[in-house]
Amino acid sequence: MEQKKIPFSPPDISEKEIQNVVEVLRSDWITTGPKTKEFEEKIAEYCGAKKAVCLNSNTACQEMVLKVLGVGPGDEVITSAYTYTASASVIDHVGAKIVLVDTKKDSYEMDYDALENAITEKTKVIIPVDIAGVMCDYDKIYEIVEKKKNLFKPNNELQKLYGRIIVAADAAHSFGATYKGKRSGSVADFTSFSFHAVKNLTTAEGGALTWKHIEGLDDEALYKEFMLWSLHGQSKDALAKNKLGAWEYDIIYTGHKCNMTDIMAAIGLAQLERYPELLERREQIVNLYNELLNKEKIDIISHKDGNSISSKHLLLTRVKGIDENKRNEIIMKLAEAGIASNVHYKPLPMHTAYKKLGFDIKNYPNAFDMYKNEISLPLHTKLSDDDVKFICETYNKILG
Repeated sequence: MEQKKIPFSPPDISEKEIQNVVEVLRSDWITTGPKTKEFEEKIAEYCGAKKAVCLNSNTACQEMVLKVLGVGPGDEVITSAYTYTASASVIDHVGAKIVLVDTKKDSYEMDYDALENAITEKTKVIIPVDIAGVMCDYDKIYEIVEKKKNLFKPNNELQKLYGRIIVAADAAHSFGATYKGKRSGSVADFTSFSFHAVKNLTTAEGGALTWKHIEGLDDEALYKEFMLWSLHGQSKDALAKNKLGAWEYDIIYTGHKCNMTDIMAAIGLAQLERYPELLERREQIVNLYNELLNKEKIDIISHKDGNSISSKHLLLTRVKGIDENKRNEIIMKLAEAGIASNVHYKPLPMHTAYKKLGFDIKNYPNAFDMYKNEISLPLHTKLSDDDVKFICETYNKILG
């Protein structure tokens, strides 16, 4: 077999990103400053939101949402069993109870009936997960939330404003995706994105959060609240403290430290400029995979349906009729041919930390079935058409 070396998901960095970073390094302002603020404005504009907050990770964004909403001990937050740990660990960080819901049969999405049944008087937030960049059925989620409105007991003024369970999307994968014509970032109440090195748009590490304006919500005050939580609860950021004679500040509460730097934002600004063409290339690659993979033996995630167009972040495939061992053998054979592949995801109840919290994979049979034969193939803008053809030929050949 021909030997190649195809990485799973390298960052696509052009001269534009490099120049932007050099400019910041020469500017004397390398931490949170003018570039981060500019990036926030452009993210909000792109998503169709009034404001955006840029932080150092999607995880920080998700945790800050829970903090600002006042979620803590005695509360419950529901998320999917089929996700990366960040969707659930943030619930534990704020002292609330993690409630995991199984996926629907043969689906990467939460089972919405199971979601409805999991809601109690203690439920404050639902964290839907847009896996691979495919947005969840948000209409269905809001329908459930409205139906269960009578159970909701608000803890603070912000929760009272919503008057129902709050939908805080883990959109780590779905930046640029649309649901019923609306961009990710303007669909859920709160949306957290990841700009980690393997994501469609990267700032090396980093993330952003947006929210939907509702009546009575002071967006500017909410933005300031996020700023406080993300910078030690300090009343002035470095930019404000840098003004002549303006050294004094107050610590309003013991916040966190998870701000984005201007170096990261400089990379992001260049990536955002290039993003339409990056998404277009991803679409071409997905179309090629759909054309060349053996559909009799392989199920491929659908990146487009009547309601949504995904950001095409991951190419999830499932090999029909095999178990975990056989799946792992195939991954090894792909690696021997020089193709890096991955698995998205090992369900949370299979990990030690979640077993210790009392979760058992036996209670999540559909999530296990999705995982046992799943193989994620390379999907990134540095792939050539020949690379994709080689991956498909090799994968089809291994499956016989």
